[in-house]
Amino acid sequence: MRKTHYDQERAVSYAHKWAYGRNPQYYNFDGLGGDCTNFASQVLYAGSGVMNPKPTFGWYYYNLNNRAPAWTGVESLYKFLVKNLGFGPVAVDADLSQVEPGDIVQLSFDGRVFSHSPTIVSVGKAPSPSNILVAAHTLDADNRPLNTYQYVSIRYLHITYVNTW
Repeated sequence: MRKTHYDQERAVSYAHKWAYGRNPQYYNFDGLGGDCTNFASQVLYAGSGVMNPKPTFGWYYYNLNNRAPAWTGVESLYKFLVKNLGFGPVAVDADLSQVEPGDIVQLSFDGRVFSHSPTIVSVGKAPSPSNILVAAHTLDADNRPLNTYQYVSIRYLHITYVNTW
């Protein structure tokens, strides 16, 4: 296994292309609790080019009935990204000053459970919630300022590298 670069440009380009649409290669989870983390995973895959096929604890999508919990679950995606020792993207918990386009933000609207996973598509020179712009599904958005969400808690996941063959 080797560490490779996460292609932020490809990730952001994918996010812009599909922010207001649905890629027919993936199931639309809007009717099953939301499509935000499915969309975030698609963006991550566009930037990483590799999935982790490990059953249960991996990160992959082949079809609706053959996917890892981390592909569509907010908490599962978080755990996969920050603990991943296998193939696929690797992230660290970051603070506001460390975020870059292609990274993931996770929001908690009640202060207890993180339930939304927008993708960062743009960051101002001095990052702040007003100049960090995101793309997301469920409530579809592109170039939406982070400060327009009414969240109680927030965490930033900075993608540091990708483990590949």
